[in-house]
Amino acid sequence: MEKITGDSPEAKSLDITQQNIEQLKQLFPDVFSENKIDFEALKAVLGEEVDDSAERYNFTWNGKTKARQIAQIPSTGTLRPSKEESVNWDETENLFIEGDNLEVLKLLQKSYHKKIKLIYIDPPYNTGKDFVYKDSFQDNIKNYFERTGQLDSDGKKLSTNLDTSGRYHSNWLNMIYPRLKLARNLLQDNGVIAISIDENEIHNLRLVCDQIFGENNFITQAGWQKVYSPKNQARYLSNDYEFVLMYAKNIDNFNVGLLPRTEEMNKRYKNPDNDVRGPWKAGDLVAAGERSGGYYIVENPYTGEQYNVPSGKHWAFSQSNMEKMLEEDRVYFGAKKDSFPSFKQFLSEVKQGRVASSFFSFKDYGHTDGAKKELISLFGEEGKTIFETVKPTKLIQNIIRIANTVEGETILDFFAGSGTTAHAVMALNASEGTNLKCISVQIPEPTDESSEANRQGFKFVTNITRQRLVKAGEKIKKEFSESNTDYGFKSFKLDETNIRPWDADFDNLESVLRQATESIKSDRSNEDVLYEILLKYGIELTVPVETEVINGKQVFVVGAGALIVCLDDGITSEVVEGIAKLKDELDPETTQAVFKDAGFSDSNVKTNAIQILKQAGIDDVKSI
Repeated sequence: MEKITGDSPEAKSLDITQQNIEQLKQLFPDVFSENKIDFEALKAVLGEEVDDSAERYNFTWNGKTKARQIAQIPSTGTLRPSKEESVNWDETENLFIEGDNLEVLKLLQKSYHKKIKLIYIDPPYNTGKDFVYKDSFQDNIKNYFERTGQLDSDGKKLSTNLDTSGRYHSNWLNMIYPRLKLARNLLQDNGVIAISIDENEIHNLRLVCDQIFGENNFITQAGWQKVYSPKNQARYLSNDYEFVLMYAKNIDNFNVGLLPRTEEMNKRYKNPDNDVRGPWKAGDLVAAGERSGGYYIVENPYTGEQYNVPSGKHWAFSQSNMEKMLEEDRVYFGAKKDSFPSFKQFLSEVKQGRVASSFFSFKDYGHTDGAKKELISLFGEEGKTIFETVKPTKLIQNIIRIANTVEGETILDFFAGSGTTAHAVMALNASEGTNLKCISVQIPEPTDESSEANRQGFKFVTNITRQRLVKAGEKIKKEFSESNTDYGFKSFKLDETNIRPWDADFDNLESVLRQATESIKSDRSNEDVLYEILLKYGIELTVPVETEVINGKQVFVVGAGALIVCLDDGITSEVVEGIAKLKDELDPETTQAVFKDAGFSDSNVKTNAIQILKQAGIDDVKSI
């Protein structure tokens, strides 16, 4: 039985470097020599497409190489389930993950590779007051715990990127670059990323996104009108706009979605003749200029009057099409049936939506004042000051529409902030009857001790996020009581792996050797280990998990039998035989099984387990 150790692929997040090498091998097998890349051979294969001149156009900054490498270092962390902080755990398909988004993105690489339709993020704008994520090569999980404690050993703040820093822009770029690199892997081939940003970093962000997503995949740099009236106290010009930068994973696969039609657009459609096809508006049957076949007589079927086109114009439809339109009562001769003809454009037959503009007006996308009022409506008047940089749900909902996000697809926000994206998704699902899923990720950034949020007991931003998800779900459920919308979320927290590392403490060797027989940390539950297995096996965290009891032992059945996990101690042959029988009953296409390495009652049972399970068609059996 193969044991999963700290060096096993199942013990780490996706190794992106190795994945890139394997892809390169598939494309250019001849550039590898003794399993190493021969760059001279690669240059020869690529020919004139290689540009290594010193003066080529290039966008770089201090720390870029390290930022690229950090993105490729696998994570050995895990996400621990927090059922007590979740809503509707057993049925929900939404996630709220508390942790450093760099590590979380790494941990999601296997389970959510190419499974996200839309990523929307609202990262720090680099105003000089932002909480900026400082990553570590050595142990980013340990680094995460230190940073969210907010102080280092000297009592100095760890998080603010001051605008007096000599590497002010570089620090921000080093933060955003590896996260966007990892995020791209999660997008579907027709996926979209949308990023809110202001004038401080829009120029740098555009260049970074051109590198990561490709210039050809640029969709728009939209201007969002964040206020409904200019600020008269502005020093120079009233700063009324922020930006939403949008890129496709692959522009050839991107189909832009439409925004809802407005009441103003639909007001033009009437039904004066009570046509059974519904409201319509009159369209011109005549077009400017001359065209072959555009000259013929149209006869009024009611009066017999004959019409020809005015000089210098032609009928917009061919004669055969015009005759068909007359037969189908699509030509209108006025209320008294004696006017020059026009044609009926039925509302039911026009494009059911409108093309979005790169100007995101506050009327369509909301504004910051409205966003704060949304928060107040959930938290009461106290909500006015607990989160300042909140976005309106209308902004997110229309971005979801533009990305053409459809039934069952997933939206990811890894700078979740106050939880606007998850709130917007729940509200959209309830109002339109869709079933979009949402993954929210937020670092437990400490709130300022002098802030209103801190005074009200919100010590971390994640406290606000989680509470908003709960309150938004409750509010929407009351408004749409008949809806089957998913108002829940599974809550997880980033932590170090559940697997105990080998620690050669020679001063306390007896204790170390005693612990070496226990592969799982003593403070971790079976469910903690189960969800780490799901992550490392590339299984979604919302997959159905059933619990069976076989001969008194807890057995997790994942995905209707695709994976069976037993992490209890004292596993006997009877338990193994029960698992084999369970597999036969469920009859999945394939089954993998995982046990705790020290969980078998003796070595004979462990050896026999492999044969028993193999006879049942379970060939992939591992221990942890």
